[in-house]
Amino acid sequence: MNAAQAAPGEGDVFLTGASGFVGSHVLGALLARGYRVRALVRGGWDAPPGVVQVTGDLREPGAILPALHECRYLIHTAALYSFSSRDRATIVAVNIRGTSGILEAARMAGVERCVVTSSSAALPPASASRPATESDWASTTHRGWSYHASKLAGERAALSAQVPVTTVLPTAPVGPGDRRPTPTGKIVVDLLRGRMPATLGGGMNIVPVEDVAAAHVLALERGRSGERYIAGGVNVSLAELWGLISRAAGRPERTIRLPYAIAVAAARIDALRVRLTGGEPAVPLEGVRMGRLEMYSSSAKAAVELGYRPSSADDAIERAVRWYRENGYAA
Repeated sequence: MNAAQAAPGEGDVFLTGASGFVGSHVLGALLARGYRVRALVRGGWDAPPGVVQVTGDLREPGAILPALHECRYLIHTAALYSFSSRDRATIVAVNIRGTSGILEAARMAGVERCVVTSSSAALPPASASRPATESDWASTTHRGWSYHASKLAGERAALSAQVPVTTVLPTAPVGPGDRRPTPTGKIVVDLLRGRMPATLGGGMNIVPVEDVAAAHVLALERGRSGERYIAGGVNVSLAELWGLISRAAGRPERTIRLPYAIAVAAARIDALRVRLTGGEPAVPLEGVRMGRLEMYSSSAKAAVELGYRPSSADDAIERAVRWYRENGYAA
């Protein structure tokens, strides 16, 4: 075993974003492997039994340093996911500078190995015949795509840190516990509430969130420092995704193809509403731009090097539908 790699249950792991969708599942996967966990949250969270809660803010990494001193490993899943223009400064502070800050604090604390959650946002558009791999990087020219640009910059910052780092790139996770919800989860909720989905003709890779969590633990134990690993599942068109969700929800399979120009116009009107009245975008321009792209990817590298084996996305969608219904998001 490489000295920079972890062994199951050996040493404490400092986990950021433990109260989030991906982070909460990573927490469960770490505990199942026997690791002791110190979980960084901003507050308002009840730590599971055996987990040490650390209250702090990624924008103040110096205050986190004492808690890091007692950990051998760091898994950094925390990020600000927002399409709102008013959050752009905070997105940069958390997703880019916060990533650099927590990794520098880890170096100062003597942390042996770090795993950082990136995103398929750091990959370029790619077709099903030639899906994106870890050697592919998203373009840096889309300055207006705030969240996606921040994840790309955050990953590059992570891989240039002076501490052993491996990055995990989840595609579009789906499953139980998506409280906010994420854009993929919002699609599920909208369908459950009877809204007819519209497609712009794009596609994506969807993956059970439990598999994303497993990929983080595998990257900690088997991943090579300085390497990227895509944690994906199955490539589907948006129309196919609507069909999968509709069948899981017991709803008619109906979609409409929306012209891109109309979608952009609606997004610009919505952006004006947000600037005037506040609130979250209902039709984010960043999401519209991504919605017409094919964002297909391959997890072959993770399969070979980590032993990563994604499970059924259909079953994950069914678990998500059941969780949303049980928790009052929709009937």
